[in-house]
Amino acid sequence: MSDIKKLQECISQFTEERDWDQFHNGKDLAIALSLEASELLENFLWKSPNDANLEKIKEELADVINYAFLIASKYDLDITQIVLDKLKKNAEKYPIHKAKGSAKKYTEL
Repeated sequence: MSDIKKLQECISQFTEERDWDQFHNGKDLAIALSLEASELLENFLWKSPNDANLEKIKEELADVINYAFLIASKYDLDITQIVLDKLKKNAEKYPIHKAKGSAKKYTEL
């Protein structure tokens, strides 16, 4: 079993033990993920990137990842596969010879 699958199972077990699955529909999990992402962003507000509190960043990033994994579990998605699929799509949109060193969107390359 992959480390990702083990981690996904640990997260699911944590919520199941607390009977939180009843609250974890796809919509609410996506909203929670967005809220946690906003809390992650808050750590950078009005600061230079190097002045952000690393411990707070780790906590909020963990929350974002937890909700992402719960969404994947809810829809029975293979995290490794969906990430690899997305990387493949992005590689097609952003070929190295056009995108290397550029921050332009694929429609502008």
